[in-house]
Amino acid sequence: MSHWIEKWNPEDEVFWEKEGKYIARRNLFWSILAEHIGFSVWLMWSVTAPRLPKLGFAYSTEQLFTLVAVPGLVGALMRFPYTFAVPRFGGRNWTIVSATLLVGPALLLAIFVQRPDTPFWLMALVAATAGLGGGNFASSMANISFFYPDKKKGLALGLNAAGGNIGVSSVQLLAPMVIGIGAAASSSRPHLENIGFMWLPLIAIAVFGAIFFMDNLSSAKSNFADQIAVARHKQTWIMSILYIATFGSFVGYSAAFPLLLKTQFPQITANLAFLGALIGSIARPFGGYLADKLGGARVTFWNFVAMALATLGVLHFLQEKNFAGFLTMFLALFVTTGLGNGSTFRMIPVIFRSERMRQARGRGPEAETEALRHARRDSAAVLGLSSAIGALGGYFIPRGFGASIKATGGPETALSGFLAYYVVSIVLTWWYYRRRHFMTRLAPSLAGANA
Repeated sequence: MSHWIEKWNPEDEVFWEKEGKYIARRNLFWSILAEHIGFSVWLMWSVTAPRLPKLGFAYSTEQLFTLVAVPGLVGALMRFPYTFAVPRFGGRNWTIVSATLLVGPALLLAIFVQRPDTPFWLMALVAATAGLGGGNFASSMANISFFYPDKKKGLALGLNAAGGNIGVSSVQLLAPMVIGIGAAASSSRPHLENIGFMWLPLIAIAVFGAIFFMDNLSSAKSNFADQIAVARHKQTWIMSILYIATFGSFVGYSAAFPLLLKTQFPQITANLAFLGALIGSIARPFGGYLADKLGGARVTFWNFVAMALATLGVLHFLQEKNFAGFLTMFLALFVTTGLGNGSTFRMIPVIFRSERMRQARGRGPEAETEALRHARRDSAAVLGLSSAIGALGGYFIPRGFGASIKATGGPETALSGFLAYYVVSIVLTWWYYRRRHFMTRLAPSLAGANA
């Protein structure tokens, strides 16, 4: 049975209703599962690193934050080739490969957490392999963007991303449970190796599902030169900067939150770290939905304002050593990262569709059809590239916290830097995507005043 689909036109409503939406939903389901496991593997070290000292690993606080951060850096770098892999090899084929590769970091974690004499440099290399899980997001989002019509991309991409993002909360919720398996019998140590072992059966299911139930789209094929051409667009880089502020914040805070809680509020023993990633993930499709209804630029602009205010709240309660206020504000910050993830990703297809259709205006139906095809290709490439650049937050935020704590004894300096970045994002969003709308609405008032 061939898993290549030669003719695919989701913008044709008759085709979409008759068969397109069913094929798209099937691929979306298995894409979500594979991406969910990828995120879980990517963020395994967020819950592993804080527990290493109990097993005799003599690493400093800054080194522990580095173990949390390194998978973020590798994951960001892996997203570049993963983005280009979908048009080169096919979405189904690459899902099979990328899911299979997750076996390596899971097994390596399980082996080396049982060796307290492991030097830090070697453990950092082991942690770096978890970055393979971070690459899955770029290929998954690029693949799913080809399956859905533009008017449904916001929700579809939001669900795909949210299903993957929830993998962060899954590993942070399940890890404390599975490390106790076997501990009662030996009563000697927590079994951190179980954090790696528990994903192996799910990886097998994801590979099986991709083999038998996913498809490749011939219309998604393009060469490297066509894909990398989007790097010449100014909009590609603007959206990448904004995506660092949204997704970069989500993955960076998710990675650092367990260790941040442990260092700043050591008296809190409850497993609460998973809450941030959970609510941030749930919020993501709502960001896409609101962007579909209200406009991506409007939602993104006000969301950045909310992110800045939430960060100010975190700083205030951190200085007051008020755990309830700190947790409330940080969870609010997680919600805004999720909403912003959805709204910024929704902006990308709209921007590139508008640009291509503007170029095709007045040249006839065939030119417009070709413009839509190119817009889908451009959008997929930009989704992957911006997600790669945005994922750098998964490295810089934990490293920022570690450096801040080492230099000043607390994370306030790092949070102040993140706040400044959100202010820059507010200005960029207004200048490039809201200013014209604002001036259009203001023009009648100015005319009346001049009269």
